[in-house]
Amino acid sequence: MLSRLAKWGSALPFASLVAIGALGCAADQPASSASAPSPLAAAPIRVLMVTATAGFRHDSIAAARQVMGNLPAASAELAVTATEDLSTISTSGLRAYDVLMFALTTGELALSGDQRAALLAFVAAGGGFVGVHSATDTLYEWPEYGQLVGAYFKEHPWTQQGTVIVEDPAHPAMGGVADGFSVLEEFYTFRENPRPRLHVLLRLDAASVGSTGDYPLAWVQSYGSGRAYYNALGHFPETWRDPRFQRQLAGAIRWVARRS
Repeated sequence: MLSRLAKWGSALPFASLVAIGALGCAADQPASSASAPSPLAAAPIRVLMVTATAGFRHDSIAAARQVMGNLPAASAELAVTATEDLSTISTSGLRAYDVLMFALTTGELALSGDQRAALLAFVAAGGGFVGVHSATDTLYEWPEYGQLVGAYFKEHPWTQQGTVIVEDPAHPAMGGVADGFSVLEEFYTFRENPRPRLHVLLRLDAASVGSTGDYPLAWVQSYGSGRAYYNALGHFPETWRDPRFQRQLAGAIRWVARRS
């Protein structure tokens, strides 16, 4: 497994926001001179990470929760709360967060009509949404969710090493990951190609899995006054533990939270 990670190469550390201290008094200033007050650091981005499932349950959920739980230690910009308690998705519950993340969710999650309305209103009013891997294998009976996440899962014809092409390396949601990479993944295809409607960031190099066609893997879009991001990678724990995948997720969170 370590050999797979090595294929992705080394990664730069996450950037952290640091409060800028005020300059001290110069030696030749009077003792009564006061230092300028230190500006406050920006508040961390509050992320509600939902990993609830009503269908297939990925073995990588534990790794995903661990990785996302450790990101605040690497980046003071983030404060991540992981849960499978769907009652947190409500008008009042979502007020405590800047970003709602569906990570490895599946099936028809038991959300009431009020909860569904609250979720959409949260993003439309300026909140952020991040979906990862099987977030597109979730809530098929709720078309508005499909529009938010960008597409619905169709099948995964290739679980093997494949090459991922970065289409927009300059986009902030890429987290500085500019070069294509090879990864062992369960590569998704979707019921409809999202490219005509959304801005694609990653796609599968079809030739690398012995196929042809256009297979987007990550994309972004605006949703009302908010922003949404989806990344189809993340089937295996090794993907979550790779620094480049983590940089993409951190970059996506910053982007949907309008911090980049």
